[in-house]
Amino acid sequence: MLKNLLLVVVSFLAGILGAWFFTFALEKEFFPLSGDESNQHFGFQTTNIENTTPDSFENPAPHPRVDPESFIVASENSTNSVVFIKNFSGTDSRRYSVFDYFFGQGAPQQTVSTGSGVIFSADGYIITNNHVIDRAETIEVIHKKRTYKASLIGADANTDIAVLKIEAENLPAIEIGSSRNLQIGEWVLAVGNPFNLTSTVTAGIVSAKERQINIMGGEFPLESFIQTDAPINPGNSGGALVNVKGELVGINTAILSRTGSYTGYGFAVPVDIAAKIANDLIRYGEVQKAIPGLEVEEITPELADQMNLNSLDGVIVSRLIRDGAAANSGIKVNDVIIGIDGNPVSGKGSFEEALSYYYPGDKITVQFRRGNELQKSELTLQNLLGGTGVIKRTFYTSPLLGAKLEKINAIERDRYGIDAGIKITGLTRGYLNDLGLGEGFILTRINDEIANDPEEVGEFLEEYSGSLKLEGLTPGGRPFVQSYSIR
Repeated sequence: MLKNLLLVVVSFLAGILGAWFFTFALEKEFFPLSGDESNQHFGFQTTNIENTTPDSFENPAPHPRVDPESFIVASENSTNSVVFIKNFSGTDSRRYSVFDYFFGQGAPQQTVSTGSGVIFSADGYIITNNHVIDRAETIEVIHKKRTYKASLIGADANTDIAVLKIEAENLPAIEIGSSRNLQIGEWVLAVGNPFNLTSTVTAGIVSAKERQINIMGGEFPLESFIQTDAPINPGNSGGALVNVKGELVGINTAILSRTGSYTGYGFAVPVDIAAKIANDLIRYGEVQKAIPGLEVEEITPELADQMNLNSLDGVIVSRLIRDGAAANSGIKVNDVIIGIDGNPVSGKGSFEEALSYYYPGDKITVQFRRGNELQKSELTLQNLLGGTGVIKRTFYTSPLLGAKLEKINAIERDRYGIDAGIKITGLTRGYLNDLGLGEGFILTRINDEIANDPEEVGEFLEEYSGSLKLEGLTPGGRPFVQSYSIR
């Protein structure tokens, strides 16, 4: 009897020890603590973006020494400027409560998502991420336990930046720093307000700048992220990245994650970009994008060998826009751009970031290599319509058509080889959807007449009856011709 009892005890202890060893080995394989191979298990994730795998990321450098008092000062100067944001975006009838089993399904419940934001001005303007307020029907901002209804001033999917406005005065606006002067290895703090907790603060260093991780939406995505190892979790989206003075240097946007929680790297939109976008949205209601009239690509080792280049720095001109600024200035395809106004261009991220600070009509000097020769050219940046002035995008909005109509821009005209067209955006259920026209469809002719004015086209389609002929391009660029009989 004693032998049997002893055997049971030994077997039980052996089982416990084996289970512990298996768990330890499993954790070592899937959550490695160091080594280059540790990154292969992780992808990028923001609140609504996940599993985009980077090519490579170096391990964080050892943290430099810093006075602990600096963290206290930075926290005191920034935490009061970070808010909690609630996005109410429609209803979800698939949610159930325990009472549904007894009384049937209840009323549909509203979907709520959350994030953080940064007080940009004392009179109530707040910067956050576009993905934090995406598809919002109503938005609430909570600051110091007080709840405000917020209006959306504007959003830019190209940079994932949005601006909200609340009716309040004498708010603690954050001090704006400089992301251009931010150094790799410099200490930074990530300040967020996840889950309506009092602002949380984590510390790390700047691991890299001008990072491109290919997560942005929009027609002209601009990626030049600050990479940091300061822990940033999903609820911190739209929160502040600050230096040791408590000055804003970035807007926290994405995390390198396998599970959706922080595991090693965070990414922030540089404040110099975010502030320019916010000021444009506040002043004009639209980002004033300045375009040089060309497209570029990163220099890879393969391209460098193919083109006999001695350096991987710079970007290669891959395409020129017809009658664009670059073509008119003498720049050619395969030129290698290495600088803008004397500032070096190391890659596509730094090229796009450098251009983001300018406005249409600004003149810049582009330094480039053509073969073995160093050259430079001056060009005047254009707006999206091909001009040089500040523009405000105008839409014709029609509930009957179930869409917004707007003119195509200069890049789209060049891309599709057409002189005019009206693009369908914001498509919902309605007349145009019933005709089989999708989001992004471009109308070029209606009953053989050129489609050039959104208001004229919208009013015509709303009132027309009879034989209708539509010509255009699908979102993929395929020609489309269809006749209808409209009663």
